[in-house]
Amino acid sequence: MKKSLLALAALTAFAGVASAQSSVTLFGVVDLNLRGVDNGTGTRSTLSQDGNASSRLGFRGVEDLGGGMKAGFWLEAGVNPDIGGTNMIAGTNQLPTGAAVPAQNGISQFFNRRSTVSLMGGFGEVRLGRDYTPTFWNHTVFDPFGTNGVGSQTNIQGTAGSPAQTLVRANNTVGYFLPSLGGLYGQVQYAMDEGAAPGNEYMGGRIGYAAGPVNVAGAYGETKLPGTNLKAWNVGASFNMGFLTIMGQVHEYKYGANKQTNYLVGATVPLGAGTLKASFGETKFGNKATQIAVGYVYDVSKRTALYVHASQVDNDAGKAYTAGGGGKTNGAGGFKSTGYELGLRHSF
Repeated sequence: MKKSLLALAALTAFAGVASAQSSVTLFGVVDLNLRGVDNGTGTRSTLSQDGNASSRLGFRGVEDLGGGMKAGFWLEAGVNPDIGGTNMIAGTNQLPTGAAVPAQNGISQFFNRRSTVSLMGGFGEVRLGRDYTPTFWNHTVFDPFGTNGVGSQTNIQGTAGSPAQTLVRANNTVGYFLPSLGGLYGQVQYAMDEGAAPGNEYMGGRIGYAAGPVNVAGAYGETKLPGTNLKAWNVGASFNMGFLTIMGQVHEYKYGANKQTNYLVGATVPLGAGTLKASFGETKFGNKATQIAVGYVYDVSKRTALYVHASQVDNDAGKAYTAGGGGKTNGAGGFKSTGYELGLRHSF
């Protein structure tokens, strides 16, 4: 009898520990679409992904430590739902531009989107691990397409010819986020290279203000590279008028004598259960390229949406940007690239 009571007590204690971790959440997005891209050599049709949101699988959780302190973690992996796999090639870290760079110390990154642990309180948040860089946030927040699909402004972006790996994320980061300060927000981040391939050591920050219909933010960052550093700055803003939200951003990347400048203006319009969106972007790195994009997202429910997007990239001579992946190669440059996609996105 005593043994049974002891066993019951042990099980009860274990259940209490498990209950303390009940805030752990499984979440994700599955986004697939029928996509066609024509780079001037004929249309290639594919079953593609991430037209409206990035497909992912993640786990996150928070533990209350008392006294206003909390500890949390966030593990998030990109997935390829069209083939039932991850979007990582063994030993590489795939950037949105399609360029493959070596993973740190040859280790494949399963949780390649985010892998962090945090300490949070009235002082703000200290966050450690793989995370977005401060200079990326304005790219995605002030893009009507959220840097996804054939309308993403990242279609015509780059890092001024540098091998920097910090356009979107960085490994080995130590970051600090401000607490809520009446609309003021901000962060600073340092990423260590730890002897890995050049292009991950980064230092940057972002400061912004969001209140009512207004959101404006600026960021600056430097990536340490052999010989000279990549220096990046950007400013983005949006204004919500109820029937229309307008947004814009400007970015500059300098790498030695190279300078790449990007501009974007865009808008979103709520239409019933859906949202109409449009943008115009330009990049100048030597010669120019422009992109115009339109799209409509229809919310079937709070978690499911249908969408249709279309875009066209117009390259000056020597430029070869495309409206998303999947098109037939045209290495000559100076062509027009047209893309469209019809897709379904479900989040859980």
